[in-house]
Amino acid sequence: MSSAAIILFLPLLTAAAILLGLKRSATVSALLSTAAVALTFILSLGLLFKGEASNGTEIIGSWIKISDTFSLDITLKLDALSKGMMIVVTTIGLLVHIFSLAYMKDDAGKARYFAGLSLFLFSMTGIVYSDNFPMMFIFWELVGVSSYILIGHWYTKNSAAEAAKKAFLTNRIGDFGFMIGILLLWAATKSLSFDGVKAGIESGALTGSLLTAATLCIFCGTIGKSAQFPLHVWLPDAMEGPTPVSALIHAATMVAAGVYLMVKVSFLIAASVTAGAVVAWIGGITALMAALMATQQNDIKRVLAYSTLSQLGYMVMAVGLSAPEASMFHLFTHAFFKALLFLGSGAVIYACHHEQDIWKMGGLKSKMPITFLTFVIGTAALMAVPFVTSGFYSKEAILEAALHQNKLLFAVGAFTAFLTAFYMTRLVIVTFFGKARADGADHAHEVPLLMLIPLVVLAVPSLIAGFHFFGGTVLGENMPHHEGSMIGLTFFVSLATLVLGVFFGWKIYTGQDSDPLAHKPAAKLFANKFYFDELYAKGIKIVQDGFARILQLIDGLLIDGVGVRGASGLAAGTGSLLRRLQVGNIQGYAFLFGLGVLLLVSFALM
Repeated sequence: MSSAAIILFLPLLTAAAILLGLKRSATVSALLSTAAVALTFILSLGLLFKGEASNGTEIIGSWIKISDTFSLDITLKLDALSKGMMIVVTTIGLLVHIFSLAYMKDDAGKARYFAGLSLFLFSMTGIVYSDNFPMMFIFWELVGVSSYILIGHWYTKNSAAEAAKKAFLTNRIGDFGFMIGILLLWAATKSLSFDGVKAGIESGALTGSLLTAATLCIFCGTIGKSAQFPLHVWLPDAMEGPTPVSALIHAATMVAAGVYLMVKVSFLIAASVTAGAVVAWIGGITALMAALMATQQNDIKRVLAYSTLSQLGYMVMAVGLSAPEASMFHLFTHAFFKALLFLGSGAVIYACHHEQDIWKMGGLKSKMPITFLTFVIGTAALMAVPFVTSGFYSKEAILEAALHQNKLLFAVGAFTAFLTAFYMTRLVIVTFFGKARADGADHAHEVPLLMLIPLVVLAVPSLIAGFHFFGGTVLGENMPHHEGSMIGLTFFVSLATLVLGVFFGWKIYTGQDSDPLAHKPAAKLFANKFYFDELYAKGIKIVQDGFARILQLIDGLLIDGVGVRGASGLAAGTGSLLRRLQVGNIQGYAFLFGLGVLLLVSFALM
């Protein structure tokens, strides 16, 4: 069996082993799952360093074969893009497993949790290695199932159960469009492989409005999985799951899968200007809107959740602007520093006895110095501090593409960068500086070594992943090259947004015990997430409940009333009438017989 096949199936076998045989021993289950992901990480490194020698495709088996000319195969595609993405998946996966060994140590569902992690990694690996749309779609849905299991891990808590259902159902809306897009591409190009569809488009088999429609339908899958407007509402609620889950699936893997898909099919965007514009603007709107929401969130994980939405918006915008290399570059750097921030938030929550409200924290800088330092590094990378953080290089690549392609989207991206610096400064000051505002923060102390190791390890790529000697090894041709000096308009705009964001965040929130902006009308709008959840709930009530009432009326009056009860009443009435004719009197029968003869004769003479 090849290395790629082992990387794919080992997590699945691990999940099966835990659920079928090892579930009774939670510690053994956790160690087995961790060992399995460590092996996949080593094998992924091996494939990466083999370079082009390991490139190619490998057919694992045939899923459906109708004739000699049509078959759907489970095919693994190894190229620079998939091998680089697997480094991200297995690296974050391994560190999340190590962190979870301590974070979930006393959890009652520990074995089930690690089985869920293994199942998720199997599903995500299938997406990364997919060579065709049907295989991508199968594993796409498996990722949805896996995320449902992990988000709802604490299913006895209503909020977690509801969040899992919300994530699952919201993603199905986007996936329905994704499926239609696959069918449109197949109908036009007679191919389901990525290379086959690309060749069909290049030959002119799919053009015009049909191409635009197919591309936007494929993009629907990204809107759902990467939580883009208007299907963004599930991601913040998904923070109800364990914090390591958020670091894995809401920072580096599942939500990034939508961006990865669009990078793989960037030839569709290149062929349709209209679709590209729609994709770019959806990304830009999501980036700005999520950043505004993040400025007024008080749950430490929800601040990071909206930050993730915003950064994913950057990536989607880059794909729409025909800059897939910049998008993939930011996906790569973002995976490390956002996983660092999520795990850092998990350490803070753990130390504060599972308190998540930042206004009940404070003074943690001296009590958790290593966590504080690594969290600041992650924050600096997210805010794109120039030259010393990875986020600077990848964000600059996106803004540079926007500057040349769409000046208005460049302005949107720049303002989003200002908001990022503002809300992350707010988060750091309120959480780590000042005085402790609750007993949990007052008695907090540094977390165990197993939690600190992933934080320290992730801090390194958060600083250096943007440098070409590091990122170029993983991304290869997908990493933008910075020719000449980077000191230009984009740099000065970015520097100005950074300085202003940090300044206002520091000025407004230093020494505060509550949010001084909370009473502002705009702040209430942002804190309530633009009332999207309420709007959707109202829409569902009007449309779904209204339609249900109409169907109930139709069922009661027509189907049940006129149809079922009417027919039964007619039969019963007719039977009752005919029963009256059965009098048991021979003279009466003779009279009826004669009457019948007279009627027949009368009809005959008419």
